[in-house]
Amino acid sequence: MRLSRREKTELVGKKTNRGIQPMNGIQFLTDDKGKRTAAVIDLKKHKELWKDIEDVLVSQSRRHEKRIPFEKVKADLIKSGKLRA
Repeated sequence: MRLSRREKTELVGKKTNRGIQPMNGIQFLTDDKGKRTAAVIDLKKHKELWKDIEDVLVSQSRRHEKRIPFEKVKADLIKSGKLRA
């Protein structure tokens, strides 16, 4: 998953005149060279952030699935009684 610069800033913390300040509840794991390789997110503090990340991952994993036309979905819902015409 590639994040935009804005998304990275939101994930890491707020940008100030002293650089990016880390957010509470997010820790990064680094390799021997100091490059970030993983993030540990406190789900109690950042539940909504995790839901957003999860939604993006699910969406990306399904991007090559066969699409069902809206009209067919609508017709099926009407036929099953879950939607009124």
